[in-house]
Amino acid sequence: MNRSSVAAPRVGSSTREHGEGNAVASTKQRQRAQQAKQTEKLARRQQARRARRQRMWTLVALFTVLAVVAAFVIAAVVGRDGPDDTAADGACPAGVEEARDHYELADPSVAEDRTWTVTLQACSGDTQADIVLELDGKAAPQAVASFVTLAQGGYFDGTGCHRLVTQGIYVLQCGDPTFTGSGGPGYSFGPVENAPEADVYPAGTVAMARRGGDAESMGSQFFLVYEESTIPSDAAGGYTVFGTITSGLDFVQAVADAGVAGGASDGAPATPVTIEGVETQ
Repeated sequence: MNRSSVAAPRVGSSTREHGEGNAVASTKQRQRAQQAKQTEKLARRQQARRARRQRMWTLVALFTVLAVVAAFVIAAVVGRDGPDDTAADGACPAGVEEARDHYELADPSVAEDRTWTVTLQACSGDTQADIVLELDGKAAPQAVASFVTLAQGGYFDGTGCHRLVTQGIYVLQCGDPTFTGSGGPGYSFGPVENAPEADVYPAGTVAMARRGGDAESMGSQFFLVYEESTIPSDAAGGYTVFGTITSGLDFVQAVADAGVAGGASDGAPATPVTIEGVETQ
């Protein structure tokens, strides 16, 4: 009996171990299930974060595109409505160098004995300017008739001003499409009209150029006086004054301030000048 009593507790001990084994297995299952839920929850959170980041970058890209479009629109509006003192392409086109000698001299009656308003649409470097002239068809009918007819025929369009003088006299000379100083429209005329007394040409004077001593050698070349100048008469007399600058003299002065190419006092302007077009009325 004593051995049976000793043996009995062993059976009871085996039953408790089996129950404890079942409890451990159940706990591990719950832990695995909980870990699976946590893993799934973490995956959902990461997916949500990725979705938020994607939406954010999409919005950034959209705002960037809108900003670029707005910048182009603003630039277009400013470029269209801003002041017209800069060349459209940022640089003044070079003047032509070609003969235009197929024109015929207009009759003085074309000047109509009246005042003409002429606008030289000029540029130099990256600057554009309208040089507005008043031409006196009564005081210099032949010169005005010739100039207006040439302007209306496109003779001056695209031509450069080939000569600037900065010492002794102060003039910018234009009207030669060959850019050599010897070009003309295919005709010449004279005599001198409306030359000033005392050979003084005030700033703003517009006068015809000619060969020294030859009153019949005027053609298409003219000069703009940007500072009062005394130009002595020669055997042919003085120089035909046929108009005045009413607007744009500051542009001519700026060209003169930049000087002559190569540092001389008489020659091509350091900043080339081109007459892009001419309007008459």
